[in-house]
Amino acid sequence: MQRKFLYFVNPISGTKDKGKLLATIEKKTSAQGIPFEIIHTRKNGIYDFLKEKITSEKITDIIVCGGDGTVNQIALALLGTKINIGIIPMGSGNGLALAAGIPANASRALDIIFKGNAGCIDSFYINNKFSCMLCGLGFDAQVAHDFAKQSSRGLSTYIQQTLKNFFIAKPYPFKLHINNKEINSEAFFISIANSNQFGNNVTIAPRASICDGLLDIVVVGKMSKMRMLYSLLKQIRLGKITTVSEKKYHQEDILYFQTKKLTIENPGNAPLHIDGDPAKTTKHFEIAIVENAFRLIQP
Repeated sequence: MQRKFLYFVNPISGTKDKGKLLATIEKKTSAQGIPFEIIHTRKNGIYDFLKEKITSEKITDIIVCGGDGTVNQIALALLGTKINIGIIPMGSGNGLALAAGIPANASRALDIIFKGNAGCIDSFYINNKFSCMLCGLGFDAQVAHDFAKQSSRGLSTYIQQTLKNFFIAKPYPFKLHINNKEINSEAFFISIANSNQFGNNVTIAPRASICDGLLDIVVVGKMSKMRMLYSLLKQIRLGKITTVSEKKYHQEDILYFQTKKLTIENPGNAPLHIDGDPAKTTKHFEIAIVENAFRLIQP
């Protein structure tokens, strides 16, 4: 079957030269003899036209040139289809691409796309909002909200916002319901992960997999800032797993567990991000895995 590509390029994601990217796409895709079209992503994130365009133009592959937020929007529009999604990482974190082993170099990412080895990966819903990789409540979400307001993008800006928020971060009250257990916690943040990545090769949930049918939940509890920093570094480097137990979970700085679904009560209105993009928070969250949500081209 003749493949046909539609490239979506996010003009504001990351800091990479989009002109050079477009030249690479055009040269390499033409050399493969694959028909293609390049269009910009939509600022409103709505792609309700996409399924009809795929059918009428016989498109086989959608290639996202952007970050995790852009992948989220386009993957949501393609739920229920058999279209392959490829990624050329152009965001500030690129967590999903890193988790899938997709290189940051555009030319090498294209080589993987041309091979066309696609497999189904999981996603999840948080209060009926779609996430393909990672949601967060608390500290990391506040960073995402502040980062989105900045005029410049990229890793250096993200680090600046992270450091600024680290010194003023406060714990929030949470109540988690999971596997018939209730966990009350004051926590700096909670990560709900379908991927092992925060982005930029920071591994917050080391046992997470994009295709294991499970969500990995990381709860970073109330502690001193220096102790939080040490505990996070230990979590990231060692991948220490603390499972939920009847008597001792409250003694751990960082709680890490796996589940297919959970409920989180958020009485303190901790801020929310979805796949790195700021989102409106609420006091109650229902979260559940969606297995085999879409097809991702991977090495």
